[in-house]
Order: sequence, then C-alpha cells, then structure tokens
Amino acid sequence: MRDGTRLATDVYLPDAPEPGPLPAVLVRLPYDKNSRYVFFDRVARLFSARGYVLVVQDVRGKFRSGGHTLPFLREPDDGYDAIDWITHQDWSDGTVGMFGDSYYGFTQWAAVASEHPALRAIVPRVTTVDFNSTVQDPRDPSGGLGSPVWVEGIEYYAHYWVDNGVYDFEPDRSVRPVIDQYEDAFRAIGARSAWFDLLAPRFTDLLHALGRHPFDARPVPVLHCVGWYDNILVPHMRDYLELTTRPGWDAVQYLWAGAVDHENYHLDLAPVTDATDHAVSDEALDRMLPGYAGPALDFFDVFLKGSRPVSSIPRVSWELGHAGRRTAQSWPPSRSRPHVLWLSNSEAAGASALPGGALREEAASGEQSASWTHDPESLVPSLVANSFSQLRTHPDAGPLAERDDVLAFSGPVLTEPLDLAGPLSLHLHVTSTAEVFDLHAKVVDLAPDGTARVMARGQVSVRADRAPREIPVDCGHTGYRLRAGHRVGLLLASSDYPMFLPCSGTDENPWTTVTAKAGTQTLRTGPPSPSRLVLTILPASDG
Repeated sequence: MRDGTRLATDVYLPDAPEPGPLPAVLVRLPYDKNSRYVFFDRVARLFSARGYVLVVQDVRGKFRSGGHTLPFLREPDDGYDAIDWITHQDWSDGTVGMFGDSYYGFTQWAAVASEHPALRAIVPRVTTVDFNSTVQDPRDPSGGLGSPVWVEGIEYYAHYWVDNGVYDFEPDRSVRPVIDQYEDAFRAIGARSAWFDLLAPRFTDLLHALGRHPFDARPVPVLHCVGWYDNILVPHMRDYLELTTRPGWDAVQYLWAGAVDHENYHLDLAPVTDATDHAVSDEALDRMLPGYAGPALDFFDVFLKGSRPVSSIPRVSWELGHAGRRTAQSWPPSRSRPHVLWLSNSEAAGASALPGGALREEAASGEQSASWTHDPESLVPSLVANSFSQLRTHPDAGPLAERDDVLAFSGPVLTEPLDLAGPLSLHLHVTSTAEVFDLHAKVVDLAPDGTARVMARGQVSVRADRAPREIPVDCGHTGYRLRAGHRVGLLLASSDYPMFLPCSGTDENPWTTVTAKAGTQTLRTGPPSPSRLVLTILPASDG
C-alpha cells in the first residue's frame, strides 16, 4: 500500500490461460482469504474456467495482512492501491472487477469512491454502502423515529475487529448494564475493538468519516445481489433504488434477488440438514457455488470481457419464493400494485394458526384498540440465535402469538396463490405510557398446519412525545408466493432479544441503563386511525 503496509494476497491464475493478459476480479475481505468459511479456493475454479484471474486479499489488520486493525476507514485508499497493483502485473489486461458479500461488498463501494480508472464493474452481495446505519440509527429529534440497536451487528465488531484474529465468546446476557458484558470479554482477551468503542454506546457517521461518498463517484456497472431473507436487505435495497434515480448511475444498475439469507441458505432447502448445509458439507457447497458465482460471471462477461452483449443481462432477475425465477425491466415489476390489509382487533374467523385479531381487506367501521405491555424483565425472545443464517433453521414463529406482550393478526384463507413482488410496509397508530418504545413487526406465512414462517420483518424506535401520528415501519422487499390454503399473518411486539438491544423506556442510554422502564403500548385502528399492512402484489394472471 501507499504507506508501505503489505497486504496478504492470493492470485489464482487459470491452468491453461487464454492467449495474452486477462481481466481480473478482486475480492478484499476480513474473514481469512484461505478459510473454508469463504471457500475462495473453490470459487477460483469457477472464475478460472471462465478466463478470469481471481485476486483475494486479507484487508489491512486482518489475518496475514499488516497494519492497524480498524474497519472501513482505509478501504478506499487500500482498494485503489490493490487495483493499481493488479494493473501492473504481466497477467493483467488492465481491467478489474470486484466481487463479494457483506463487508467485502463494502470494500467494493470504498474502491468505487476512490475512482481508479481500471475498475469497470462490481458485484456487491448482501451488503450496503453504510454498515453503521444497520446497527444504530440516531433517533431523528424532529420526527421522533429511529432504529432499535441491532446487537448482533455491533457484536460483530467485538468479535472480528480486535486484532488480526477472531474471538469467539458468549456474552453473559444477565449482566446489567449491557455494556459490561463486553467489557468483561475485552478484559479476558487483553485487547479492545476500537470500532466497537465508537459504536457502543455512540453512533458514528461512517460516510462522513470516509470523507467521500461512492454514489458521488464516477458511475460503474453494478449487479446488486440481494437476499429476501438477508438481515441487511433494507439498506441494500435502499442503495439500489437510490442509484436507479441518479443520472449516470441509473443506466448501469442491475438487480439479482434470491430467496436466500446472508449466509446463502435457500428457502427451498430450509430448514437445512447436514447433507444440505454448505457450511459443513463439501458436496452441498459444490451444489451451491454455481448459483452463487454464476450471476457475477455472466455480468463480468459483459462489462469486463465484452464477450456477451449487454442485452444478455436482464435489468432485474428475481426469485418468487416457492415458484422459481422471473425477470423484469424494473423493480418492483411494472404490473405490481399495492394491496392493503387493515388491522382489526376482532377475532379472525377460523384463525386457528394465530390467536388474536384480523387482517381485513375492508377497514373497520369504527375505531378499535388493543394494548400490550413491554416488560424489561420478560423480553420477547428472538426466533433465531443467528439472523445471518435465518433459513438454516427457519423456525415456527407461531408460539410467539401465545404471549400477552405480542399482538397477532391473521388474514383470510387464500383460495388461490397470492404473489408478493415488491415492498412491504406497516402504517400504525400507536401510543405508549413510556417515553421511548420499540415496535418489532414480523410478516408471516401461516400454513394450514398452523406453522408461521417469517417472510419479512421491520422495526422502529419511537420517542412518544415527538412521533408522527402515523408511524411507518419499513419491512423491506420480497418476492414470495403465498400458496392456496395459506394466509398472511402479522406479529407486533416491543422487544426482540437478544437480536436487538432492549429499549430503556426513557431517554437513558440502553447500553448503560441499569433499570429499564416498562411501558404499555396501545394500537388504534379503524377510522380515524387506519392502521394497516401494505403489500405489493402481482395480478393473478402474472403467476
């Protein structure tokens, strides 16, 4: 690098290279470039077979690379220098693409910000341009809305960004204040994560710290690879949709969406078995890899090699869960339309799957209300131990509806399939006895056998005295077929622990508070308080 730091880098050359120099694809990651977890020895075989040099690098301060261990801040300069090094090798034809998931999706955006002229295309998977916004949004002081603190996201920095290695420890969830759980771990390790200290209990504006925004850089072709079950879906889709509105960028934005989670587990295989788990089975990994790398290779054939026409790549390739893959010219598809389901506290007829209220296609004639209490001593449990691999277990959410601190709503039984293709959102009228409260929403598929599987989720933190009368909850996007005999369900609660840090109930910092305050939330619906779930659906003829 320009400061003399050396970054450990593997170069995979084709066994029988094509005549002359070749285009290269760069991957810059913090997860050990030689680990089974990232499986780049196997990915390299696919890239080599298509005539690409694959270059895989441990980022600064991780594993075999030198330099100080601190995420994000050096990635624009280091990305530029790595690309520049590639262009000076005798096997390079001077064109470079980038590929990878999560943090190694971010390193692609950082390199875009540095504007090396050799960077011609990127394929960021399950990622976002600003990871800090995923873990802790500052509450808007004028609007009163923010985001609950995503504990998993901040814990990532405590595990991965202490030094060159990775530390595996299980915080003691009974410790209060919460921050002391991590202080105990750092004392045991004998070192600290500088980035964890920045985020907990504070918030850092990452893009301001970088000093440059990739969206303001020279446009490059982008294939956004998103997962409908990815825990970073919402910010990734926000990135894609913003770029489709920016002149210059809009012409080179492409979307690939699949029914997968952050770790690339697929809906069709959920829940996985040892035989279908690519994390432990080499045979399952070999079956998964063509679908993982194939869209990127096709994209690079167009924008790095020029061996395929631009018309060979659909602008949008998306999966309709349980019903295969589709293509479209835009997202959502042009024929999609909103479909409103109104919340009602009256019993849903025949709603054996979930006790509680109804989701109706017509609003109630008069105002109704329902209440639940957030008890800091009895938090609603998270469904999965690790939301990065949501589909590995794909648990039944139905038992949550039995709790007094969860509101449940069920739609009518479907007589024909209902295809969801686009955003999902909630618009709620909720008040609270607490100064601050959280809303956690899960949109579920209620099967005839009574099980409830999460299709989408959203959450918002609310300051009661400054909140808008109608509280929006972004539940992301999906492509999903609700089959005949199934129904839409909705679960509302005020905690989801340990995935999210429990709300303090007051202005006290939730990391450092010792005694959180209980609060009773009241949902109102029906005129003049039309609480509703808005789906995006396709006409039946498009199925």
